[in-house]
Amino acid sequence: MRTQLVLSYLVFLCLVLCGVVWGAGKVPRKNFYKSTRCPNAEQLVRDITWSKAKSDPTLGAKLLRVHYHDCFVRGCDASILLDKVGTDQSEKEARPNLSLGGFNVIDDIKQQVEAKCPGIVSCADILALAARDAVSFPFKTLMWDVATGRKDGNVSLASEVNGNLPSPFSDFATLQQIFANKGLNVDDLVALSGAHTIGVAHCGAFSRRLFNFTGKGDMDPSLNPTYAQSLKQLCPNPANPATTVEMDPLSSTSFDSNYFNILTQKKGLFQSDAALLTEKKSINVVRKLQKNKAFFFEFARSMQKMGAIEVLTGNAGEIRKNCRVRN
Repeated sequence: MRTQLVLSYLVFLCLVLCGVVWGAGKVPRKNFYKSTRCPNAEQLVRDITWSKAKSDPTLGAKLLRVHYHDCFVRGCDASILLDKVGTDQSEKEARPNLSLGGFNVIDDIKQQVEAKCPGIVSCADILALAARDAVSFPFKTLMWDVATGRKDGNVSLASEVNGNLPSPFSDFATLQQIFANKGLNVDDLVALSGAHTIGVAHCGAFSRRLFNFTGKGDMDPSLNPTYAQSLKQLCPNPANPATTVEMDPLSSTSFDSNYFNILTQKKGLFQSDAALLTEKKSINVVRKLQKNKAFFFEFARSMQKMGAIEVLTGNAGEIRKNCRVRN
């Protein structure tokens, strides 16, 4: 009897590890859709995304940010795309997500994909692919591989955002812990922070560094004084909530390693940017990534790791018909 119990447990353990039990399924893999009834799914997403990126040079920054905010809360399951249901606010209504953009682009891509391949391509995969494709558009080549085969989640709660999503006000210890909670290390933290080379930020995300850093009406001493004065001109106190500032001055639409160059000049916009210069291990990575080749390689590797955070596969989750609502 004991032998039978042991054998049964080993079989059960094997099934779990093989992805048969609990809907674990197979992990996402490259070219997942090649063996489905939608073999050209990735090309279709790319074509639509690139057509939109032609008229919107900010699309890469928008979709990359949405993908990032999605993966850090409940994993890369497109929960960020779900609209509010009843009285429970969804993730996109949490304060850190109120300035996200590009949802209409994902809606349009999903609608066109569904018209050709109904019920096959998940919103989670569309978001991951479109983020990669939008960033890649200026290069006319794919900047990193995206494994596919994710399913869409059914839960989206604003209350789960804080504590899971890194904040622009975070210090190094907090950033390191949040990334570690997601299976990411310091190399990933620094490389993914390089996404700040494209896009803009609202004044409220950094104004405390300019006017009241320690609650005494002072300025953050780690911020370049000349840069700080220019920021004060753009964002007086109180600032217009609609005002935005480039995260990478004069280079906010160019995906490159310039972010790490301005970082070493103490021109990182956020407190979380400056935090990367407070620890030797992260400083070394910052210096290494000042070259485009090194940055592109490390960013690609870290994006692949981030894209695999807590993914749903197999019987877990669903393939939404509309990315904004559960089936």
